[in-house]
Amino acid sequence: LLVLGYLFYLLLGAMVFQLLEKQAETHFWDQFQLEKLKFLQNYTCLDRQALEQFVQVLMKAWEKGVNPAGNSTNPSNWDFSNSFFFAGTVVTTIGYGNLSPSTVAGQIFCVFYALFGVPLNLAFLNQLGKGLNAHLITLEKWVQKPGRAQVVQTLAVAVFLTTGTLLFLVFPPLVFSYVEGWSYGEGFYFTFITLSTIGFGDYVVGTNPNKHYIPVYRSLTAIWIVFGLAWLALVFNVGADLME
Repeated sequence: LLVLGYLFYLLLGAMVFQLLEKQAETHFWDQFQLEKLKFLQNYTCLDRQALEQFVQVLMKAWEKGVNPAGNSTNPSNWDFSNSFFFAGTVVTTIGYGNLSPSTVAGQIFCVFYALFGVPLNLAFLNQLGKGLNAHLITLEKWVQKPGRAQVVQTLAVAVFLTTGTLLFLVFPPLVFSYVEGWSYGEGFYFTFITLSTIGFGDYVVGTNPNKHYIPVYRSLTAIWIVFGLAWLALVFNVGADLME
């Protein structure tokens, strides 16, 4: 039954995503081709082959973590703050995909760094989860004392979950919306996709070349991610137990 339910959930997701996204993809593709045609008409010194080669250069730059927008004054992707953030995405297995080592030495180091870092991160999150769970147990014992009704117990757990939701899912998008210029919906989407370690990489903090970020911005974000991971992992574990 669990296998059938799991497969059904995947099939349902596939159908809904196809329904919601395929038409938009076709629209963006047609719009992109139209923009390329207009570009060739405005700059007759270029032919289609030259334009396609330039597009390939832009795509290769993006794959290497270089933002084609802006100029040479763009901040480095590998200063200490950004490197700290990248190290966090490695050990937490978020892996946004917008940045990765391009040197052989960096790639080999990344393999061994993740080999030891991922278990270390799991142990760390496990201890954080145990600490949060201990607070839940203490809270449960408190509300189960004689004279305290079931309503009080439910209310106490609800307060615990609500506090975590506000700290890790509701308030952070406000900060990201202000700093990054995203809508609140985009900020909330980034927050959940990050803390759930899905990490598509379509939204990443501190990557806009037209904005000036404080040096510790991404480092503070990495610290928020670690504690948010522990909280959301606890919520996911509770949800998995309920489903089982």
